[in-house]
Amino acid sequence: MTRKSRRLWLLVACGVGLGSATALTLDAFSANIVFFMAPSQLLAQKQHPGHTIRLGGMVVAGSLHEAHQGTEPIASFRVTDGQKAVEVRYAGILPDLFREGQSVVALGELGADGNFKASEVLAKHDETYMPKEVAEALRKSGKWDPKFGPAPSAASWDRMSGKNPAGAATAAIQTRGS
Repeated sequence: MTRKSRRLWLLVACGVGLGSATALTLDAFSANIVFFMAPSQLLAQKQHPGHTIRLGGMVVAGSLHEAHQGTEPIASFRVTDGQKAVEVRYAGILPDLFREGQSVVALGELGADGNFKASEVLAKHDETYMPKEVAEALRKSGKWDPKFGPAPSAASWDRMSGKNPAGAATAAIQTRGS
């Protein structure tokens, strides 16, 4: 074997080793990546069961229902991006700052029944904060632009998502009182 052919085989072996290491590293990263989605994106794309994602948006006013299963608290609520809303179910204690009409990010997966099963719920930390991903998703949907002021009220989010049980009840009361 000549000197040139040995160098060539050495370069080929190094290239194969480097390519294998790169492929294994990218495979390990892709298994641990968690993507952020807004409700309209989540419903538009078919998600595989067991695929963890972060769902972000605003909690629809009047949608929070709390119950207990044994000693464990169970919460269900709807999250909207102004276009569509997704039902979220969470087993555990909600953060102290969790409120209807406020932004939230839930980590979990979409179930076969179409409900989002959250393993973790993150709420805002003050009245002016909105997670960067939630603000970007709302801006892309055309429902809110931070340049034009604070986010709309909870009642506005209900009207934008087409689901307004609280507003419908208020309208019925107002018509009966007239």
